[in-house]
Amino acid sequence: MREVFRRQGLLLAWALVWIGLAAGVDRVSARAPSDLKLGRLRVGKILFLGNSITLHGPKADIGWTGNWGMAASTREKDFVHRLLARISEKAGGEPAVKIRNLADFERRLLDFDLDEGLRDELEFQADLVIVALGENATSPKTEAERDNFSRAFDNLLRKLAAHGQPTILVRNSFWPDAEKDTLMQQATQRAKAVFVDLGKLGADPEHAAKAERSIEHAGVAAHPGDKGMEAIANTIWRRLLQTAGGEE
Repeated sequence: MREVFRRQGLLLAWALVWIGLAAGVDRVSARAPSDLKLGRLRVGKILFLGNSITLHGPKADIGWTGNWGMAASTREKDFVHRLLARISEKAGGEPAVKIRNLADFERRLLDFDLDEGLRDELEFQADLVIVALGENATSPKTEAERDNFSRAFDNLLRKLAAHGQPTILVRNSFWPDAEKDTLMQQATQRAKAVFVDLGKLGADPEHAAKAERSIEHAGVAAHPGDKGMEAIANTIWRRLLQTAGGEE
């Protein structure tokens, strides 16, 4: 009797496969996230570390009701999800994702405890890490401030690299700051990570949310709107493809 049930189970499994093929289903068994690749890069697990441009929860006193990158009109239109959509399509599956607002690191730098503050993110052991920080850090003016900023970013990138074997992309500030951007680029080079130059995206008034809709709070209004988010995603995507050895 057990053998009969086993054979029936096998027949049912094959029947489901053939039904799927006949219906044009191209993923009868979904690919495991660990198998996902973009060119030569593994992208099964992706970690985004950023600030409010990456993720910001609702905050009534500033009129922000979203729980995604400020100030995209919807979650799907922030740069994180625009980029994830492209990666998923190109890789043929949806990666596992962690998104973290790390503005506290920007404000505290060397005083931020990476082991404790990033415990879950480090244990995640991402294949790809997108670092989108810098805007909330004070622009360093003295040699001591520049040293603190540089060492903080060195420590962060070293810590990320030590957990798994991730490809790390670091983008500079959406609102250009020559001092911070130079130091971040240098830290990226020392870490043998990949630098993404956003250029002067934030200097273009068309990339601000206030160019797309009326927003009362000036801080929210200055954040990238849908067009700005798309521009950020486009820039990171092009650099990611170059790194992966793929074509757009």
